[in-house]
Amino acid sequence: MLHDPTLQPCAKRPASAVSHGVGLAGLAGAVAWIATARALHLDGPYAALVNLVACGVPMVLWLLIVDKVHRRPSTGLDWGMRKAWRDTLDISLTKLAGLWATWGGIAIIYATGRFYWQGHFAFAMWCFTHAAPVLLVASIAYVLWIDRYLVAPRDGAWHLGAWLTGQSGVDRDAIYGHLRAWGVKAFFLAFMVAVVPPGFGEFVRGDTATVLHDPVALANWLITLMFLIDVAFATVGYVLTMRPLDAHIRSATPYAAGWTAALICYPPFILMSDGGPLDYRPGTAEWSHWFAGHPVILSVIGAVLVALTAIYAWATVAFGVRFSNLTHRGILTHGPYAFSRHPAYLSKNLFWWISTIPVLSTGSVVDAGRATILLGVVSGVYYWRARTEERHLGADPDYVAYSAWMARYGTVPRFFGWVLRKG
Repeated sequence: MLHDPTLQPCAKRPASAVSHGVGLAGLAGAVAWIATARALHLDGPYAALVNLVACGVPMVLWLLIVDKVHRRPSTGLDWGMRKAWRDTLDISLTKLAGLWATWGGIAIIYATGRFYWQGHFAFAMWCFTHAAPVLLVASIAYVLWIDRYLVAPRDGAWHLGAWLTGQSGVDRDAIYGHLRAWGVKAFFLAFMVAVVPPGFGEFVRGDTATVLHDPVALANWLITLMFLIDVAFATVGYVLTMRPLDAHIRSATPYAAGWTAALICYPPFILMSDGGPLDYRPGTAEWSHWFAGHPVILSVIGAVLVALTAIYAWATVAFGVRFSNLTHRGILTHGPYAFSRHPAYLSKNLFWWISTIPVLSTGSVVDAGRATILLGVVSGVYYWRARTEERHLGADPDYVAYSAWMARYGTVPRFFGWVLRKG
């Protein structure tokens, strides 16, 4: 049950786990670097990686200096409780054993899957290969340090390490939670890193003189910028899952339905790709085809599509450093989440329907019908994803309060309620 219908929510929107300033700081850093890259014609993969740094560093500084998130009880840290090294050394070594075993398992999966060494994913593997030695050494210092301040240092990594080394007191549920969290991070981070350079290079290489005289080209260029920002924030989010930033994973969904609904939307399992079972594109054409020769209509539709993509990117920016699929990392109630529980899914699906117009076909009525049905199924998949996420987050009282408030005061739920009543 997602929320108690008898609960009377306060008219004041529940507080968000993330402040507006975090996302704005990251956005300012990213935009500044993108502008610099365009001025200096830096469109390569290294420049794209610098964009992640330009996005992430300002957010980290804002979190620590302005929001002071490291002092929150939700971090699980007590900075006034500095334990001696000898009191936590055994715990830290056990935790490192579990952590390194997890990384070793991920490395085996990456090395075994040929998919990860082809196309754009090869760049992600290159990044991970070079980062691995640094992370291995840094993890020693980090774990030895953080365990001295953790209120409950025996986390999932410790339980896995304890199980591997034959110690007592192992909690299997903690191990499963640990593996789910790292499964999410390993799967999605590889995808995010893989798609960082293409979008960055495409936007930086954009010819301003051309796009400013073509409404379709301008819309596509700005849409590329929105996706570029979205991917940057998402990638930073997967990297900075750290307790001192209060950005650690509270839980990864334990529901198979949630994993299934999400994974079929991403490679290599994606069902919506070209030739996939849910590929709705054959027999259709883009919006620019149907309204060619009508610059006013093209400008209006282009502006709508850019706005929808901006909302989609805004939904990711609002997370700050906490974006992650299939996980609970704190409840957001600000930004676009003040209007809808799922602004990203809503804007993304509206974008597809408007940009494709599946009821029109370049082939036959059958093609149009097939495209409409398949795109309807795709939208159904995202509705399914939304419901599984609500089920997962529904275990948190903060989400229950937010959900109750949204049901009564949220703009999008109220609109759909009004439509249903009129119907």
